[in-house]
Amino acid sequence: MSSASLAVSRTAHPDSVRIAALSAAIALNLAALLAVMRPLAPQLAEQVQHLPDLRIHWVTSPPEVKPPPTLEIKPLVQPKPMAHPQVQPQPVVAPEPMTTEDSPMAVPTITPTIVSDAPDTGTQAAPVEATLAYKAIPLKYPPQALHAHMEGTVLLRVLVDEQGVPQDVVIARSSGYALLDRSAREQVLKGWKFEPAMANGRAIRAWAKVPVSFNINQL
Repeated sequence: MSSASLAVSRTAHPDSVRIAALSAAIALNLAALLAVMRPLAPQLAEQVQHLPDLRIHWVTSPPEVKPPPTLEIKPLVQPKPMAHPQVQPQPVVAPEPMTTEDSPMAVPTITPTIVSDAPDTGTQAAPVEATLAYKAIPLKYPPQALHAHMEGTVLLRVLVDEQGVPQDVVIARSSGYALLDRSAREQVLKGWKFEPAMANGRAIRAWAKVPVSFNINQL
């Protein structure tokens, strides 16, 4: 028999021992893999059960809000100014100054006082400011002020009624001594006499400013 025939006969028959060995190795590997995977099977099943429920929810848009109605603002109507009647003032009739021999003080010059020509409503009008002639009695120097050599001039505002009698005296400017201010106010209020202010031919109440001087050298 030739060598060619021997070679063909050898390759035609597979090696049964090698095939059996490979099959056994594959079987062992599969058995080992199954043994390893078997303890993880319950955990995988439990995790699959606890997976969240993935559902798709459609979100609806909120209803459309209507805008508020437009407010129509009307401009305010300005009131018409009221016309005031023009009143022409008339000068007060100035009385002649009083002259007395026993008066130690000078009689002031009377200046006209403007009084509005308002209609007579029967109510007493507010006193006006005027310069009035007056008759002064000799001043009495307070003994305490005389001993302390107090001197000064106090300016008084005197409210004179329709008969020329002082009704109230207010100190407009102090002499610097409360004792002299109080004495001047009391003496003018009790003993002085004034010419009343006149308006529209009748006497009216008025305020008059009167200076009262205390000077030791004039005693």
